[in-house]
Amino acid sequence: MNLVLVLGDQLSDRMAALKAADKSRDVVVMAEVADETAYVGHHPKKIALIFAAMRKFAARLQDDGWQVAYTELDDTDNSGSICGELLRRAEQFSASDVIATEPGEWRLIDALNHCPLKVQQVEDDRFIATHRDFNEWAKGRNALRMEYFYRDMRRKTDLMMDGDQPAGDQWNYDHDNRKPASGEVDTAPMQFTPDETVEEVLDLVEARFGENFGELRPFTLATDQAQARRALAHFVKSTLPKFGDYQDAMMEGEAFLWHAHLSAYINIGLLDPLEVCQAVEQAWKNGDAPINAAEGFIRQIIGWREYVRGIYFHEGPDYTQRNGLQHARDLPWFYWGGETRMRCVGQAVDQTRTEGYAHHIQRLMVTGNFALLAGIDPHQVHEWYLSVYIDAFEWVEAPNTIGMSQFADGGVIASKPYVSSGNYIKKMSDHCGKCSYNVNAKDGEDDACPFNLLYWHFLDRHRDRFSDNGRMGNMYRTWDRMAEDKRGRILDRANAFLKSMDNGQTV
Repeated sequence: MNLVLVLGDQLSDRMAALKAADKSRDVVVMAEVADETAYVGHHPKKIALIFAAMRKFAARLQDDGWQVAYTELDDTDNSGSICGELLRRAEQFSASDVIATEPGEWRLIDALNHCPLKVQQVEDDRFIATHRDFNEWAKGRNALRMEYFYRDMRRKTDLMMDGDQPAGDQWNYDHDNRKPASGEVDTAPMQFTPDETVEEVLDLVEARFGENFGELRPFTLATDQAQARRALAHFVKSTLPKFGDYQDAMMEGEAFLWHAHLSAYINIGLLDPLEVCQAVEQAWKNGDAPINAAEGFIRQIIGWREYVRGIYFHEGPDYTQRNGLQHARDLPWFYWGGETRMRCVGQAVDQTRTEGYAHHIQRLMVTGNFALLAGIDPHQVHEWYLSVYIDAFEWVEAPNTIGMSQFADGGVIASKPYVSSGNYIKKMSDHCGKCSYNVNAKDGEDDACPFNLLYWHFLDRHRDRFSDNGRMGNMYRTWDRMAEDKRGRILDRANAFLKSMDNGQTV
C-alpha cells in the first residue's frame, strides 16, 4: 500500500496523486500542521479557509470510499510538519512509499525530497501548461512576455477562438477595460453562513492565530466545491457583464467591485480553472457578457495565472531572493495597519486586514507601486503579500511580487518597472479627493503626493539602469526638461519623506 499526500491547496478529486493511487488499498494523508501556518504569519481568514476546506474534503473522500488519515492542528500526536505526519502514518500503516502531487512552492518540494520515505512527486495537472510545455515555449526567446504565451494557451484550449483566430479578430481587449468606477456597485460576491465544521475551525483559528494580522470574522467564504460552484455561477450571472469595464477601478468602501473573488477557490482546488473559463465563455456565447469582459477574465486565468506559474518553476528556487535594484529599506509599519496619511495606501491595507483580499490594481499600483518607488526590500514585500492574502501561494504570488510588482527579477517578467505617479491613482479611483496630500502638486510642495515625489526620485536614482530603456525615454526627457531648482525641490521633499518614514513618523 501507499500513502497518498493531499495538501491544503490540493482539494480536488482530480489531483494527480489521487489518480495515481488505488482507493482499495492506499491511505490518504491530510494534516493541519504548525510548519504550514508559521513560515509566514498568514491572515486568519486564509488559515480558516484552508482548514475548513480540508476537513470537508477529507469527509468527501471518505464518503467516496477512501481511507483517510486526518490530523487536526490540536491533535496531541501532531508532529507539526508534513514530513513528520507522513513518517507517523507510515509507521501506523506499515507503509514506506508516498505518492504526492508536486507542491506549489520550492520549500515543500525540498522538504518532500529530504523526507526519509520514498516520495514520488507527480506533476500537478490542474494546469494547462506542463513544466515541459512552458520550458519549450521559453527556449531560445529573448524575452518571456505573457502575451505570446497567452495566445498559445487560447489555441490549446480553444477558448474564444474562431478556428485559428481569436473571436472578434482581437487577442486582447485590454484597452476597453480601464474605466474608473462611477455610480453605485450593484453586485457583491456570494456569501456563505458558517456551518458546524467551519465554526469549529473559526474557534480554533481565533484561539491559535488571534494575533496575526487580519480580521477573522465575519467569515463568509465558500469552503467546499458545491459552494464554490455557486459562487462561480453567481459571478457569471451578476458580476461578469461589468467585470471588463471596471477591472482596474478602485472605489472607497468597495472591496470587491465587479471582481470575481474566485482566485482562492481556484488556487486551493475547489474550482477547476478550465471549468471556470468555460462558464465565462458560455456566458459570452449566450450574449450574457460582452467580449471584453469574457476575454479579460479568461486572460487572467489561462494567460497570466498559467504564465506566472511557468515563470516560478522555470526560474528556480532562488527566485524569491532576487533583488535586481538592490532595494534595502524595511517594509513600513503602515503595511501592518499603522497610521498613514496616504489615503490610497491606508484604504488598501485596511481592506486587506478586513477581507484578506485586494484586487490586482490595488496590489500592483498602490501597495506594490509605493514599495517599489520607496525602495523597499523586495523579499520583505514578497513575504507581506504571501502573509496577508487568502489566495497567496508562492508559485503565483512570488512572480507577481518579485517580478511584476518590484522588478526584482531584473526584467524576466516586465520590460520596465511598473511605477507611476499619483496621476494613475487619481484617474482610477476616488481616493485622492479625501487624501491629506495634494495629488495635483507637481513642484515639490510640502503637501505634494508622495507618489509624485517618489516617482521622480526612483527615476533619478536608477537613471543608469533605465535611461536607455525604450519604454522609459519619455519619462527621462520630461525630467530633464524641468528646471534644475524644481528637480532639486522634488528630490529634497522625497528624501525628507523617506527620512520621516524611516524614523517612524506618520507619513
